[in-house]
Amino acid sequence: MADLRVTVDELELEANWTDDAPETRRAVEDAIPLSGDAVRWGEELYFDVPVDAPAENAREAVPEGTIAYWPLGSKLCLFWGETPASVDGEPRAASPVNVVARLSDTSALEELDGGARVRLEQLG
Repeated sequence: MADLRVTVDELELEANWTDDAPETRRAVEDAIPLSGDAVRWGEELYFDVPVDAPAENAREAVPEGTIAYWPLGSKLCLFWGETPASVDGEPRAASPVNVVARLSDTSALEELDGGARVRLEQLG
């Protein structure tokens, strides 16, 4: 069973929390529900969130489907493929991000054209 519902425009996706950055995860979890008009950067969407967390096990290269918090910009990011910073095809942030969750399937995002309205909600 999924922990989160992630709505991207009309697409409904599911995600599960990870243990990569537990303090950041707790801060994001406390701020849910989160939503915003996302900017697209390659195959990444990011939007402003009212979360303030320092870098925690932060990294630039992340697995496909990663939901991460970007400490430098107080943004939540969804990665499903290459970005302008990618090396060898992996999703890569502009600067280190704290991984908090993972989408179970990103295939629906491949059809996305431009930015989108994103909403993150806790399930159960």
